[in-house]
Amino acid sequence: MQSPHDDQDLTPNSPELLRKTDHILARIYPLLGEQGIRPNEVQQQMLASHVKAMVWRSYSGESLPDVDLSLFEEISSLSLRLAEQVVAWLDNLAYEEAHLLSVHFEVAKENELSSVLSQ
Repeated sequence: MQSPHDDQDLTPNSPELLRKTDHILARIYPLLGEQGIRPNEVQQQMLASHVKAMVWRSYSGESLPDVDLSLFEEISSLSLRLAEQVVAWLDNLAYEEAHLLSVHFEVAKENELSSVLSQ
């Protein structure tokens, strides 16, 4: 992803990193869809923002602040497993990244349940 002459010029909004973000998102939606998880428009925007930040951290080596994993006890094993798959697609990310990403999947997973309950 990096070339020696433009290393210093990359930012989170560099075309190369935005393409990488789009590529990851294009892989996420079918992965979620296979499990019946369909993020709504707002959730898609929030997910895209998070994935963009993940791609940047993967490139820059920027670390996450300390994350208390006990805050994620309510996250389903499905959401965490899917998030771990996605995090594995990028290099240099902390284990905690999957927990943060899993929140997006868990919230989107609740969409289907909410629509069934409201009928």
